[in-house]
Amino acid sequence: MQRGHPLILPKTIRLESASYCQLKCPSCPTASGAIRPGVGTGHLRLDNFKKLLDDNPRITRIELSNYGEMFLNKELTKIMQYADSRGVLLTADNGVNLNTTTNEQLEALVKFKFHSLTCSIDGGSAETYQRYRIGGDFNRVVEHVKTINAFKKRYRSRYPLLTWQFIVFGFNQHEIPLAKKLAADLNMKFREKLTWDDDFSSLRDQDKLRNALGFGVSSRREYEDKYGIDYTRGNCHQLWNAPQINWDGKVLGCCRNFWGDFGGNVFKEGLTRSLNNEKISYARQMLLGKKEARPDIPCTTCDLYESMKARNKWITMEEVGLSAQALRLAYRYFGGRPLYVRLLGYLVIAKETLDIYRMRLARALRPWKQE
Repeated sequence: MQRGHPLILPKTIRLESASYCQLKCPSCPTASGAIRPGVGTGHLRLDNFKKLLDDNPRITRIELSNYGEMFLNKELTKIMQYADSRGVLLTADNGVNLNTTTNEQLEALVKFKFHSLTCSIDGGSAETYQRYRIGGDFNRVVEHVKTINAFKKRYRSRYPLLTWQFIVFGFNQHEIPLAKKLAADLNMKFREKLTWDDDFSSLRDQDKLRNALGFGVSSRREYEDKYGIDYTRGNCHQLWNAPQINWDGKVLGCCRNFWGDFGGNVFKEGLTRSLNNEKISYARQMLLGKKEARPDIPCTTCDLYESMKARNKWITMEEVGLSAQALRLAYRYFGGRPLYVRLLGYLVIAKETLDIYRMRLARALRPWKQE
C-alpha cells in the first residue's frame, strides 16, 4: 500500500473477458498484434472470477469487454451465471462485434440479466460493414441481435440493453440514417463515435457530420481544439472509479493502456493491494498534475497525458466520477465548470445505484428459476 494517499476501493471494475479477436479491423491494435507485449493473449478463467467476487463483496458492477471479443471466452456463460448469483451487474459497453457466439451465450445474456451490450456495427449494409470489420458478417450480427430480442421476449426482460455503435468513416458516413433506422427496428439505441484514425477513410462531408453529432465537430482533433480536452479524456478517470484489470489479473489501470502494467496481480495479491501500490498511486498524482512524468509509468507516453500536459489541463477530482461520454456532455453544456461537473457526477452515481437496485428487483421478481 502507498502511504499518504486515500485507498481506492471501487465498486466498479473493468475485467477483460478475452484478449483476442477473430476480426482484422485495420486500425485495431488487437488485430495488428500491438497489444501482445503488454496484454498478452488469453481469457478470464472462471475460478479467478469466482475468487475475485468472493474476496471483494463490495464489487457491484463489472465491465467485461476491452481489447478482445468477449464472446470468445468459452467460460462466459458460467461467468454470467456466477455474477448473477452474487448480484453483480455485468456490462460490455466498451463493445463487442457479436459475430461468433452461441445460442447458449445469447440466452444467458437474458437469463442472467446481463445489463448492457454495445455492438460495434460500422455500416447499414453488409458491403459497407465489412470494409472495416474485416472477417465479420453484417447479416450474422443482425441475426444474433434478433435472437437476443427473442430471448428477451420469452423471458419478459428488458435486459440486456442494446446499443448500436457506429464509428464514422468516409466510406460509411452516408449510411448513418439507414443504420439509425435499423437500430430502431431492432430496439437498440444508436450512438455515433468519432474515429481515432483519420487517415483510414477521410470524411466526405464534414459539415454534415458536425451538425449530426451535436458537438459541432467532425473529428477528435476538432473536439480537442473546441473544448480544450481530449475526446476520450474520461478514460483516465478509470484509474480511480473503474480500474482496468487484464484477463490474467495484471493491473492496466484504464481501457486504453496496452503498453505495460502497474505491477501487482489482483488474483495473486488481492484487489485492494494491487490498486493501491506505489506505481499506480504515482500515476494518479501525475494525472492530477501533482507529480512529474516517470518513464516506468504507462501514462507517460499516452497521447491523453501528453494533451493534458501541453494544455496544463489536468484531471480534477470533480470530474473523476464521470465517464468519457458524461464528461463530453459536461463540457458541451457547462464548459466544464467544477460545480456543474460535480452535480453531473452525483447524477451519474445516482443512475448507477438505480441500475443496481433495478437489476436486483428484476432478479427477485423474475418468473423463472435459475437452473
